[in-house]
Amino acid sequence: MKNDIVHGPPPQLSIVVPVFDEEGNIQPLLEAIRKTLAALGITYEVILVDDGSGDGTWALIKQESSRDDTIKGVSLSRNFGQQNAIFTGLHYCSGGAIITMDGDLQHPPETIPELFEAWRQGFKVVETSRIQSEDVSFFKRHTSRAFYRVFSLLSGMPLSKGSSDFRLIDAKVAEAIIEMRDTDLFLRGISHWVGFPRKTISYKASIRHTGKTKFGTLKMIRFAVSSLFSFSTIPLRMGIWLGLFTSVLAFAELLYIFIRYLQGASVPGWASTLTVISFMFGVLFIMVGILGAYLGSIFETVKRRPRFLVNETSGLLRDP
Repeated sequence: MKNDIVHGPPPQLSIVVPVFDEEGNIQPLLEAIRKTLAALGITYEVILVDDGSGDGTWALIKQESSRDDTIKGVSLSRNFGQQNAIFTGLHYCSGGAIITMDGDLQHPPETIPELFEAWRQGFKVVETSRIQSEDVSFFKRHTSRAFYRVFSLLSGMPLSKGSSDFRLIDAKVAEAIIEMRDTDLFLRGISHWVGFPRKTISYKASIRHTGKTKFGTLKMIRFAVSSLFSFSTIPLRMGIWLGLFTSVLAFAELLYIFIRYLQGASVPGWASTLTVISFMFGVLFIMVGILGAYLGSIFETVKRRPRFLVNETSGLLRDP
């Protein structure tokens, strides 16, 4: 459960921003948010979650928090990953509506009023669909589209090809997400799974303000695999169909050998036999690997370790 961390009425809007080595982006981001929300004329708070940065990110957050009481900071004990950092922010926020966004200005703060207006109209979840910026590589553009197609097919939850962690959720939705016990967090899928009235708004992704992305190819692959396993058991059930298919192949091979034997002919084809055997063992090892991935997820769940550990806070009265 979240706690009341402010005196008086809670703000209308909370903005949760996970950051990791974003020293050069903190001040430009906050300036853009202040400018946008000043025109909107609402009460708000910005919660910056430092996900174990090794640069001066946390020092800047504390500096901004001391100057502006709308800025809050949470420093994690180490790098727990972007999804867990967002989850941390949900624990600390107190607004009626909550926006999650990246700290590199690729999620434009200028879109916030449109998200907030949709919430005022009664939508509990306001998702965004990203229009890719020109600096996105060909590989990342097409692998991202492929992932969302496969995820939608296997999970039964249609996610648009431009889905991101830039969204608005109602406080009631945030409470529901906090109750989730998924080991491998995939908030884009969870925010869709919980239901509630929703709307999708398109936005043009900006070019990263400074620095380089921390989400490399290897991390992207790990994230995609864990997300699929978190929301679908179809990979496990595929083993049944692959087993039936390889059994049919093996039966056909045995039938062919028996017929040739009755005809009095020798049965050549050691190469083809070894090929079939190698294929079946390959399928077997793949399915054992998939089974191991699911067992690993169960193992992580039963340990019941916390998703995050807080080292220090700034601008917050107490822990949640």
